[in-house]
Amino acid sequence: MNTPTLSIIIPVLNEPAGIVPVLERLQGFRRQGAEVIVVDGGSTDATVELARSLADGVTSSQRGRGRQMNAGAARAKGDVFLFLHADTLLPSSAPSLIIEAIDNGASWGRFDVQIEGSISGLGMVAFMMNWRSRLTGIATGDQAIFVTREAFLRHGGFPAIPLMEDIMFSGWMREEARPACLKAKVTTSGRRWEKHGLLRTILTMWWLRLRFFLGASPTALAREYGYLPHET
Repeated sequence: MNTPTLSIIIPVLNEPAGIVPVLERLQGFRRQGAEVIVVDGGSTDATVELARSLADGVTSSQRGRGRQMNAGAARAKGDVFLFLHADTLLPSSAPSLIIEAIDNGASWGRFDVQIEGSISGLGMVAFMMNWRSRLTGIATGDQAIFVTREAFLRHGGFPAIPLMEDIMFSGWMREEARPACLKAKVTTSGRRWEKHGLLRTILTMWWLRLRFFLGASPTALAREYGYLPHET
C-alpha cells in the first residue's frame, strides 16, 4: 500500500510578519514530499509575494477561512489535507503522526495546542481547549485539523461562513467518527489574547459560540468579532 501524501493548506490575510517563519518551518516537510498551498483572502500587503518562493502554490479566493480552505483543497493533490493557521507552527513529527493516525483508521483529527505569548494564563487556556476537544469531539482551527481527501469531499468541505467554520465542520465530521486527538502540540500565537486581554477574549469567544449554537448569524457574529468590516 502506498503511503498517503499530505497537502498543507494555509489561509492567509495580511500576514507579512508571520508567514515567512511559518513557511520556513514547513520546508523540511516539503522535502519529505508534503505539498504546501497558501490561499490569500485579499491581502493588501506583501503577504502573497513573501509566500510565493516558499510554497508549492499560492492562490486566492473570497475572504473567509472556510472559503479559502476549500479553494486550497480544490487545488491540492494530496490524499490527506492539513489546514494550518498562518500563526501556528507544527511539531517536527507532524507528517508521520498524521499518516500513522490515518493508517490506524482515522478519517480526521487534530493536534493538541500550546499558546505562545507574554501574558500569564495561556497555558491554562490551552489545557482547557485540549480537554474540551477530547470531551466533545469538536476541533478548532488553532489545533491544525487534518482530514482525508475522501472524507473532506464526502462532507462537502468547510461551510462558506465567515466564522465558526471549524466548529460546524467538526460537527459534521463527528457524526461519522470521533477525531484522532494527537497529543503532540502545535504552537499558536497568543496575539489575540494579548491584544484584548485574557479574560475578555475568553468571555467573548464563549459568548460568540453560545450565540452561534442558538442560531445567530455567522456573518453578524464575524462583524461583531471584527473579522468582517461593518456595513456602512
